[in-house]
Amino acid sequence: MIHGVKVLDLSRVLAGPLCGMMLGDLGADVVKVERHGTGDESRGWGPPFDSDGESAYYLCCNRNKLSLAVDLENPADQALLRTLVLQADVVLDNFRPGTLERRGLNPIALLEESPILIWCTITGFGMASTRPGYDFVVQGESGWMAITGEPDGEPMKAGVALADVLAGKDATISILAALAARAMRPLTAADRRLSVSLAHSATSALVNVAQNALVSGAESRRWGNAHANLVPYQLFRASDRHLVVAVGSDGQWRACCEALGLPALRDDPRLATNSGRLANRQHVVRELSDRLAQDSASAWIAKLTAAGVPCGVIRTPIEALADLSASARTGVAPQAPGTVRLAPPKLDEHGALIRRTGWNAFAEVTSIG
Repeated sequence: MIHGVKVLDLSRVLAGPLCGMMLGDLGADVVKVERHGTGDESRGWGPPFDSDGESAYYLCCNRNKLSLAVDLENPADQALLRTLVLQADVVLDNFRPGTLERRGLNPIALLEESPILIWCTITGFGMASTRPGYDFVVQGESGWMAITGEPDGEPMKAGVALADVLAGKDATISILAALAARAMRPLTAADRRLSVSLAHSATSALVNVAQNALVSGAESRRWGNAHANLVPYQLFRASDRHLVVAVGSDGQWRACCEALGLPALRDDPRLATNSGRLANRQHVVRELSDRLAQDSASAWIAKLTAAGVPCGVIRTPIEALADLSASARTGVAPQAPGTVRLAPPKLDEHGALIRRTGWNAFAEVTSIG
C-alpha cells in the first residue's frame, strides 16, 4: 500500500485517470486537476449519465480523488500548481509536448528542483510525437485490428479501449517501481522522468502473436473466435447458446473427447498432439461443432468442467458484473489490497479546500468506505 503518497493527476480521458485511480485505490492521496469551466472532457461523454449528471465514462476511472479546477493561462493558478508539484511525490500528465513548458511548468526543471518527485507522462506515440493519442487509432496502428475479426471480414477493434487501459496499467507499474526504487536509494532526475505510450503498450501486448511473426517471418492474420496456435480453442454453438471450449494441452484434449463422447477423436493418432490438431483443424472443429449442437450449453459445461476442460458461456457485461462488487457510483471495486474511499468528484468539488490547505485537504475529506 502507498498511503500518504501524494499524486497530482494532470491527465484526462482514460489512460491517465485510470492510472491515477489505481494509485488512489492503493491508498495514495490523488488530486485531479481539471480545466476550469469544462473539466475532463469525458465528463460529457454520454449518455448514459447518472442522477447527478455525471457520465458513466468519467465515473469509471476517477474515484479516490479530489478535484481542483484551474486555468493554465492564469499566473496565480500556475503558481498554485507549481507549489502542489513541488510538494508531491508523483505527477501524472498526458499533455502534448510543450504545453506545460509554455506555462512555466517544465517537468525537467521541476524534477531537478524536487529530489523526490516522480513525473510520468502518457503519450499516444512517444515523447517525440505530437500526434494525439486516441485508442482507436492506436488499435489500428499497433497490429491489433489486423488480427481481430472474422477471417473474411473487416479489421475490427476491441470492444473496450484496451490500448488506453493497458497504458494506464503500464504507467501504474512504472510509478510503483519508481516509488520502490526511491525508497532504496536516491534517484537522478532522469531516473524519475517516466513515459508510457499507448502505441508501445498496445504493440507489446501482441505477446505470442508478435512472437509468432518474429519467429516465422510471416504476417499474422485474423482467426475470428479461433486460436492461431491451439485447436480446439474457440467459440462453438450448443443447442441453445454459444460457449467457448479452450483446450490447452494434450491431456485436456483427451478429457474433452471423453466428456463429449467422442472416442474416435480421442483414439485418432493424428490428433494426439496439438500440432496434429492444428494440421487437421477443420476436421476437429467440424466434429466438435456437430456434437456440441446436440445439447444445451449448461449440460456441456457441466461435463467439461467435471473433466477439467476449460470452458464457459458467453455472458453480457451485466451478467459478468453480478460476480463482482460493483456500483453505479464508484464502478467495479478493486481487488485487494485496493479500497474505495472516495466517490468520483464533481468538477472543482474540492477547489476551495485545496487552495486554502493544499495537500492537507485530504485530512478534511470524509471517506465513504
